[in-house]
This record gives sequence, C-alpha cells and structure tokens, in this order.
Amino acid sequence: MAAAITSRKSRIFSWLMFDFANTSFSVMMVTFAFPLYFKNVICNGASSGDAIWGASISISMLLVALISPVLGAQADYSGRRKRFLFAFTLVSVIATALLSLSGPGNVLPAAALFILANIGFEGGLVFYDAYLPEIASRRSLGRVSGYGFAMGYLGAFAILLLLQPMLSRGIVLSNMPNLKFSFLVVALFFALFSAPLFLVLRDTKRRQPARDGDRGADGFVESLFRSVREVGHTIRNIMSYPDLSRFLIAYFFYNDAILTVIAFSSIYAQNTLGFTTGELIVFFMTVQTTAILGSVVFGFVTDRIGPKRTIVITLFIWFCVIFMAILSVNKHIFMITGLLAGMSMGSSQAASRSLMARLTPKEHITEFFGFYDGSFGKASAVVGPMVFGIVSAQAGSQKVALASLLVFFGIGLLIMTGVRTSTTSGGEDEQDELPTVGS
Repeated sequence: MAAAITSRKSRIFSWLMFDFANTSFSVMMVTFAFPLYFKNVICNGASSGDAIWGASISISMLLVALISPVLGAQADYSGRRKRFLFAFTLVSVIATALLSLSGPGNVLPAAALFILANIGFEGGLVFYDAYLPEIASRRSLGRVSGYGFAMGYLGAFAILLLLQPMLSRGIVLSNMPNLKFSFLVVALFFALFSAPLFLVLRDTKRRQPARDGDRGADGFVESLFRSVREVGHTIRNIMSYPDLSRFLIAYFFYNDAILTVIAFSSIYAQNTLGFTTGELIVFFMTVQTTAILGSVVFGFVTDRIGPKRTIVITLFIWFCVIFMAILSVNKHIFMITGLLAGMSMGSSQAASRSLMARLTPKEHITEFFGFYDGSFGKASAVVGPMVFGIVSAQAGSQKVALASLLVFFGIGLLIMTGVRTSTTSGGEDEQDELPTVGS
C-alpha cells in the first residue's frame, strides 16, 4: 500500500513538473519578452509587426486545432501518448533555441520558427492534459488540476526572476545578445524540468492488440486513417453527449477571451498605459503570484462545490477584471487589476480542465482532449486576437477592443449555465459514471 501511494505521488509530481517547465515558454515567448522583441527588434518597430505577430499566433493555433483530434485518437489507439508528447515538446524546445539566432530583418524565419515552437507547446498540452484522469482520483481532479496550474505559474515566476537582469536591460536598450540568450535559457528550462514526466510516466496499453498490418510505414498510415475515421465518428456522435457539447462550446467563447487577454496584455500595458520594461516584469511576476494562489485555492473549491459552479464564479471575476482594466487611469489601478486577473486566470483554467476530465469517456480521453485543447481551445485563439485587432484598428482604442471581450465572456457564461450533471456528494451535479461512445 505504501509503495502504491509513493508511486502515485511520484507520478503526480512528475506531471506537475511538466507544467512548471512548459509555462516558461508561455510567459516568455507568447506573453512577454518575445512579442516585444519580435516587433521592436526583428520588425524594427514597424506597424506591420503587430499584424505579423497576430498572424503567427493564429496560424499556429489553427494548425493545432486541425491536427489535435486526429493525433489524440491515434495516441488513444496506439497507446503512445508519451511518445507524441515527447515529439511535440522536442519540436518546441529546438525551435525556441533556434529563435536565439534571430535578429533584425529576420521576419519570416523568426515567424516560422515561432509557429513551430508554439505548435509544439500547444499540441503537447493535448497529451499532457489527458494524463489527468489517470493520475488523480475523481474526488481529487480539481485539486490536482489546480496544483498543475499553480506549478505552471510558479515556473513562470521562476523564469522571470531568473532572467530579470538581462530582460531589464535587453528590451529597453535593444541589447540583442541578452535577449537572444534569454530564449536559449527558456529552451533549456523547458527541456530540463519536463524530463521527470518522460522518466516516470509510462505509455498506456494500446486500445487493441497490435496486428501484423499495424507494423511498418504502411501500418502507421493505416492506423492514421483509422484515427481520422474515428474522429469523424466522434464528431457525428458528439451530440450524444449534450453536456460535454455545451461545455466545449462555452469553453470556446470564454477561453477565447482569456487567451486574447494573455496575448495582448504586455502590448496593452505598454502602449495604452505606458509601462516600462522593468514595470512589466514586476507586473507579470505579480500576476504569476496571484495565479498560483488562485489555482490552489480554487482547486479545493472545485472539489467542494464542483467545477461548473467554480467556472461560473471565475467568469464573473473576469467581468470585473475587464471593467477595471478599461477604467484604469494609472499604473497602480492596472497593477491591482493584474492581481485579480491572475487569480481568475489560474482558477478558471484549472476548473475547466477538471470538468473536461469528468465529462470525457475514458476510452477516448486523449481524443476528446484533442477537441478540448485543440479544436475548441486553439481555434478560439484564432478568433479572439483577430477581433481584438480589428476593433482596435477601427475604433483607434485598445480599451474599446478590450470591451469587446465582454461579449465572449457573456456568451460563455450563458451557455455554461445549461451544462447539467447528476447529483453526487461533491456538492454539485456530477456524473457517477463516465459515458462511452457508441460503436
């Protein structure tokens, strides 16, 4: 018994360490340093830099949205989930390291490398998240999911603290050697702290025994086509899971707004409120601190009152965040807004992952997480930034563009209230048995 508990704890810890590792990429390469470097250094401050940056994010997210369900089904069928995760992680690490070679004028090569790096990062989350229901009991899904996001934000805080000296000088003075080296550090950080997962966790058994025809190149192609057919079957039958369908649609809208806030937060703070680079570093480190707190606290809240109610609460908090950001007249108010945003960001994402794990059929866990992280999660990141950019350009105000996100939060909240489950002792409607896909 003691050995089983120790083994379970080691599996959970190795899973958490991957969140610690990969969030360094998110905060540095997507949210903070590389967006500013891309526009100010690579694009030489040209106004077209915003458009190219937005297009790079949209293209990478769209590609992940298209391939995630198929690869998720393939991982479920073959039982090679860890191998897929390793491949995507390796792509992200190598592409991030190569970005340290970019410089002024390397617009298209840098954009292409970022697209590859982001595909590796975002695509890997499909296989990573699918481990959650395997390593955690149903009663602890909320807590373990919350711990994961807390570890992620702790990793973001750690990388910001580690790189603070070179970032403070690098972006302000366009000190390219410092900035380039920081991207290499991110790649090494990602690789080093993701290693425990690959050493501890094991691939699950394939859904069906291997056949002679499954071996070799022809067998791989056949299994891939089988996965495509299975995804098509899932799409045709997904309406058999009305609560899951409603949740995914709701998630599409409110996650759209959350990802847009993340993608444009540094640009909004700098362009609209005049934040310096040093102030931005302090701001993001502060946000990570409250995100850690929100992830842990709301993880317990999720297990107590259920993920649906927790998500509804966090969406109301997001409404407050948007209104406060729009009404911010100075940096101090925006700093306070960031504290609230960090708390709601960690809690809403952790509760969403917990609810998805509860509603997903076990035998299609990676495939359905492919829809969650891919088709619905990443496709939403294509729409939100595009709408934000168009509204900002037409209105000539980033505050008006920020206000447009209230529509996405509102639609998500409205649909979320229609998600139904059956009663358990956990305090919320919840299913005792996971549904299965009909043959």
